[in-house]
Amino acid sequence: MCGICGELRFGPGGEVHEPELIAMRDQLVHRGPDSDGVYVSPNRRVGLGFRRLRIIDLTANASQPLSNEDGTVQIVFNGEIYNFQELRKGLVARGHRFKSNSDTEVIVHLYEEKGADCIADLDGMFALAIWDDRQRRLLLARDRAGKKPLFVYQANGLFAFASEIKSFFAHPDIVIDPDPEATPYYFIYGYVPTPATFYKHVTQLEPGTLMVVDADGRTSARRYWQLRYPEAGRVRPIDRREAVAGVRARVTRAVERRLMSDVPLGAFLSGGLDSTIVVGVMSQLMSAPVKTFSIGFEGDPAYDETSYARMVAERFKTDHTEFRVSPSAIDLVEKLVWHHDGPFGDSSAVPTYIVSKLTREKVTVVLTGDGGDELFAGYLRFYAAVLSEKIPRVVGRGAHGLLSTLPVPSSDRHPLARAQRFFKAMDTPLYDRMTRWNALFFDDLDQLLRPELLASLAPVDRLRNIARDMPMMEGRSTLSKVLHANFASYLPDDLLVKTDRCTMANSLEARSPFLDRELIEYVAALPDDLKLKSRHTKVILREAFADILPPAIQRRGKMGFGVPLGTWFRGDLRDYMRDLLVSPNARYRTMLSAPYVESLVSRHLSGDANLGHQLWSLLCFEQWLRLLPDWTRRASESVALSR
Repeated sequence: MCGICGELRFGPGGEVHEPELIAMRDQLVHRGPDSDGVYVSPNRRVGLGFRRLRIIDLTANASQPLSNEDGTVQIVFNGEIYNFQELRKGLVARGHRFKSNSDTEVIVHLYEEKGADCIADLDGMFALAIWDDRQRRLLLARDRAGKKPLFVYQANGLFAFASEIKSFFAHPDIVIDPDPEATPYYFIYGYVPTPATFYKHVTQLEPGTLMVVDADGRTSARRYWQLRYPEAGRVRPIDRREAVAGVRARVTRAVERRLMSDVPLGAFLSGGLDSTIVVGVMSQLMSAPVKTFSIGFEGDPAYDETSYARMVAERFKTDHTEFRVSPSAIDLVEKLVWHHDGPFGDSSAVPTYIVSKLTREKVTVVLTGDGGDELFAGYLRFYAAVLSEKIPRVVGRGAHGLLSTLPVPSSDRHPLARAQRFFKAMDTPLYDRMTRWNALFFDDLDQLLRPELLASLAPVDRLRNIARDMPMMEGRSTLSKVLHANFASYLPDDLLVKTDRCTMANSLEARSPFLDRELIEYVAALPDDLKLKSRHTKVILREAFADILPPAIQRRGKMGFGVPLGTWFRGDLRDYMRDLLVSPNARYRTMLSAPYVESLVSRHLSGDANLGHQLWSLLCFEQWLRLLPDWTRRASESVALSR
């Protein structure tokens, strides 16, 4: 796992300067603290930078940038290719010579044979850049699910790319200005939907996409992979026993592939179904006890799963470590905003960062349960979507009217709170309903944003995160629609971003067996009732691993990896929140309505509403506005000193 960056100059007289390239590269030192490297082409039009976290082949032979024999193909690569051994055998049989045992070198030789088409042969998580000196072109590519990030900048005769946007801050010719168009989308979803970012001229390469950049700056991009659910009525029937065996075999193979490592390896263990299965399979495949790590929360037992994690650890006799998070963890806000290159609305980044930091003291690689809910319909909102399509609108309106008269519970996980959210959105079309259930601000977005800002922006499309995928969702069942929407939006733009930034901030590699390509494609094609049946989620997954699941884990419902913000903001963090959001000097006041923000604070503290997630998103936004000038200033000073 590593950090990559680079630039291509195509303007008159433009050249790559190595000190600037090194400054970009070293903004990513947390992603690769073990070694570094640069490549500058003979004509100084192309530069590649690399920071390495040693995982496979720990020798210098695997250092990057890595080239073919004559140096005409240069690569920087972030990730792991799980089928590289099979690919390597074929390449050796066809006469290719290797100097390392790394997966990176396999990509180089595969590119020599197949060009850009080689990307479709790669099975793993990756973001990469290949400079082909003969063709005078740069190839960028990103893995299918979007586990590894890749950002690009293009303006004024310069094309640049990097694993994280902060790399661009260090380049004197890259002007990083906030893009006001991103603001409303952040406050709807808690993130800016790909390919947009918070910054002008900076975009994110989409998952499953490759881009070719010619020496004159022309770019072209295409999807090399797209998840497609079968149309309703065209789902292939399958014997239940065959499906159980198929899921069991594919999950097991996915875990086994991800045990490949030359450094210590362990697993995050939440005590939920997905991480339990991953740990259970690991314990069957490994000779030594699995090292497991879990985290709990102080202040609200509704958010603490450590007792379940302990149960699983005892069941599989793991080497278990448990951490607990207190409200003081909010001190991490500035650090999290930095590592996410801007505000990030998912507060579970707090425990993810902490568990990653402490885990890194013992291992360098962890397996996670990420993707299990997305694949097997594990979220309650999937059941809610299917159920909502069966309830007459008049019944939904009546239930909403009744529930809205009841007091708001103090926790958003209370059954009444969930019922209020469910019925509030009932009188809207399916896609609006799905978005409203997860949105931070939806109907009240216009109240949050200042009129002057709204007037300056393009019309806000509240379904922008799934707009381009809607044609592929039509004709599918309700469950397939919501699964597709989740896979195309929340998974790559929230869940995988959080995991990547928080683990890599601590030089820890995270691997996701449930996002294995073979498994994804197999499960997507299965009938709906093998994933969700009435209120029973992950039906086929539970059945496939019934023999290794502790009964309490088999029976328990989805808790989710959240933070008790509501409790914290009414208690230990009350003053912290007020100092930032009610301050007359708050930076957000230039874009957001201060009276409305202050009313949110007041309503939450009084108990009239539970707005912990909304307030978290505002805190992160305010901290970003305060920190951004210093980010660009410090980066510029670093470049000046390196010259």
